[in-house]
Amino acid sequence: MALSSSSSILPFSNFSGNPNSSKPSRSSNALSMVVRSSYSDDSALLLQVAKYTVDSFVENGMVIGLGSGRASGYAIQYLGRQIRSGAVKHITGVATSVDSASEAAKAGVPLGQYRDSSKIDLAFDDADVMEEESLAAVIGRQKMQGGESIIQEKTILKTAGKLVLIVTAKQYQGAVEGSIPVLIESVNWLETAEEIDDLFLGDAEVWRRSSIGHAGPLGGDFPLVTKEGHNVVDVIFTSPIQNLAEVGDSLDQVAGVVEHGIISRVPCTAVIAGEDGLRIVDNIRKIEETRV
Repeated sequence: MALSSSSSILPFSNFSGNPNSSKPSRSSNALSMVVRSSYSDDSALLLQVAKYTVDSFVENGMVIGLGSGRASGYAIQYLGRQIRSGAVKHITGVATSVDSASEAAKAGVPLGQYRDSSKIDLAFDDADVMEEESLAAVIGRQKMQGGESIIQEKTILKTAGKLVLIVTAKQYQGAVEGSIPVLIESVNWLETAEEIDDLFLGDAEVWRRSSIGHAGPLGGDFPLVTKEGHNVVDVIFTSPIQNLAEVGDSLDQVAGVVEHGIISRVPCTAVIAGEDGLRIVDNIRKIEETRV
């Protein structure tokens, strides 16, 4: 892979225990690292991903953006145990969703409220899918509750001093497949949806999300409304997406589009979970080169 500058094989035992003990060295350069494991059970592997994320990136005194998804849920639970044991101290969590706030409350992770001026030292989150070359990712594909918002989640992830995105090997793709969630203004939503449909004519279908059960392209009688009062449409691509960042740029130009689930051109570290263990990749050098 073009982003990789080094590779090593390490046992999982190196990443359990006190996060303030000796950690694998991390640099701002692009990194690809493989961590082998004998785990084949998905839950066990995701738990190891969670422990690796907390042990490798969490430090005393941090304000941490808490993501959503199975691996992030395990990470929040493990972070709570580390706080209770005294392994890490003075941690404040900032929830990206209703689910992550609930997990943090159950795990005993102290929560703070996010504001525009908030400083986020670290954020971790499950991504629905990730583009191999750029590490651009998609969030928000899962069924959202009305109290959740891609806007809040994406803002916290993009403003964090360090971003860690977690995916499985199947979700780490050369050309991303599937849907992109897009938040649009509820007023004249159909006009916006039609403009998006025209934008990707022949390559995607545009369906408005329903809050109850399954619905057709119009979202049925109970379309999902976010806490900001927006509708969600899913742009369902019928062929692999060759460049996520360009899709995001195109959506940004459509009147009525408020936000979308694409995270691109953001420095991040990807923790990729596969049956043979973990692979750690970052895009920091690539991002820095594009900014020169």
